[in-house]
Amino acid sequence: MKRICLTTIIVVVAVALAGVARAQLFGPKMKKPNELISKQAPLKVNQTLLAQATPYATHILVSIPKQRAYMMIGEQIVVDGPISSGKRGHETPRGHFSVMEKDLNHYSSLYGDFVDGRGRVVRAGVSAHIDSAPSGTHFAGASMKWFLRLTGEGVGMHIGILPGYPASHGCVRESVDGAKLFYDHAKVGTPVDVGDF
Repeated sequence: MKRICLTTIIVVVAVALAGVARAQLFGPKMKKPNELISKQAPLKVNQTLLAQATPYATHILVSIPKQRAYMMIGEQIVVDGPISSGKRGHETPRGHFSVMEKDLNHYSSLYGDFVDGRGRVVRAGVSAHIDSAPSGTHFAGASMKWFLRLTGEGVGMHIGILPGYPASHGCVRESVDGAKLFYDHAKVGTPVDVGDF
């Protein structure tokens, strides 16, 4: 009986040590890319406050760490929406701004695609200042619907892809519904604060 118990203990210890050695050799199981990106909470709208919101009563806060934009009346949140701010090397500027321009159907003069005479995309995701257009193509600026300009350099708020992390070239991308709400309830002069709120 003692021999069986001792053999069992030796086997159990050997298996445990093999597991530890394997964990040290190969490390913890790697996460898949979609497990590393947390899905952003959807757009939230306080309908009672929205009924009171006018372009003269609202201001906007953009939180870079939270990747959220807030339409505010005083200290009350009217709209809380997901965003994607500027990626490393193209960070969204922080500070106090005012809406300089509203453009319902804005197109970028810097970022877009090279398209042929029939409108087919030949090369996507290009910079008009860096990339050379292939023969027979022209530059077509990226659509930035419901654009609210914040800086003279072209940084603004508009619809765009929201991957769950900073990914733009400096602008504040918003969901379609969020961008329309912010656009409809802002005016030239609406205060916009961007920072680590």
